[in-house]
Amino acid sequence: MYQRILIATDGSNLSRKAVTSGIKLAALTGAEVVALKVIPRYPVSYFEGGMNVPATEVARVEKQWAESAQAIVEGVKASAALKGVEVKALTTRSDLIAEAIIAAAKKNKCDLIVMASHGRRGLKRLLLGSETMHVLTHSHIPVLVLR
Repeated sequence: MYQRILIATDGSNLSRKAVTSGIKLAALTGAEVVALKVIPRYPVSYFEGGMNVPATEVARVEKQWAESAQAIVEGVKASAALKGVEVKALTTRSDLIAEAIIAAAKKNKCDLIVMASHGRRGLKRLLLGSETMHVLTHSHIPVLVLR
C-alpha cells in the first residue's frame, strides 16, 4: 500500500498523536518513515534599524532550535523502532513550512504525508494561517490529517 510515509511534526501534543498514528500505519503497511521537523529562521525586524539583535544571539537561538528539532525527530525514530519501523530523521530550515514539507516528501519519494491540524477557525486561522491547509491544497502526494 504505502512504501514511504513522511510524518511532519512540530513536537506539540497534537502532533505527537499524528506521529503515533503515522507509525502505526507504517507498521501495518510495512512502510518506511521519514520524520520531518521544519525549523523556522530567526525572525528579523520588519523595520529597518527598529531592533538590533546581535548576531551571536541569533546564532545561539537558531542552534537551540536546531538541537530541539533534532531531539524531536530522534524521538520519533526511537518510538518507531519499538514498533519495528525504520525511520529517516530529518530537519530542515525554512520559513515556508508547507513548502518545505512538500519538497521533503518529493525528495524522499514519499507516497503519503501524515500531519496534524490544530483546527483553527475564523480570525485565528486568518492571522496564524494553516500550514496543513497549504499542504493539502498544494501537494500532489496524498495527505492524512489528524486532529
